[in-house]
Amino acid sequence: MLKRGVFVATIVYTIFIIVASLIKLDNFPKVEISFGDKIFHFLTYAVLTVSWFFSFSFTFKVKIKKALLSAVLLSVIFGIILEVLQDSLTVYRALDIYDVFANTLGALAALVILMKAKSLHVKN
Repeated sequence: MLKRGVFVATIVYTIFIIVASLIKLDNFPKVEISFGDKIFHFLTYAVLTVSWFFSFSFTFKVKIKKALLSAVLLSVIFGIILEVLQDSLTVYRALDIYDVFANTLGALAALVILMKAKSLHVKN
């Protein structure tokens, strides 16, 4: 049950990112932090990568290294595709290379954290 729950939560989170990336955000409050948008992208894609890692490793029993690589690649490619879709499907959103950069850094940060957590777990 927990294994399926992890996968369902990952799918729901992924769909949430798709919707949030393609809707008009005029009615949402603006973040008044410098680079707040980029920090949000970074954190969103770090969480996405961790979610997909757990889905691959626990739900689908993919080996750790392959699950890590798959989660990072999926998150990075997903982020690029969403940026392109924002530019091509909407008139109120545009492709932002810095968003792609923040998404990628978030995915890579998740990779580092997961690798560190894995090494700590193996040592204990």
